[in-house]
Amino acid sequence: MKWAKLFVAILLLMLLAARGVSAAPQGKGSATLTGTVLGPDDRPVAHASVSYQSSSGNAPHAVHTDSHGHFAIAKLRADNYDIRASGKGVFSEWQKNVSVRSGQTKELTLRLIYARKIPKAYVKSKPQQ
Repeated sequence: MKWAKLFVAILLLMLLAARGVSAAPQGKGSATLTGTVLGPDDRPVAHASVSYQSSSGNAPHAVHTDSHGHFAIAKLRADNYDIRASGKGVFSEWQKNVSVRSGQTKELTLRLIYARKIPKAYVKSKPQQ
């Protein structure tokens, strides 16, 4: 009877350990997406939002660009991702099925091009005469 209890206890510990390993965050084998968000004027956009999700539509997330328009998305699982940026009322096209592999760093440039009306921040002012 003691052996049966010991066997069950060991089996439960092994199952819990295996479950913990599969739920652990990605480490060396994870992928990274980096890039720059450019506005309609082809200048980097500080603090733009970069939205991404797996191409199957699961787990949407967002990060923001730094003061130089750069972003980094680390610890991604190897998968295909859809990525889009927005800032100052302007949006980029969706980059669909961006494939990343384990251990890979991929770089993207997202250009903000869509808006109902281009915000004043991107309209070049005419010089006063």
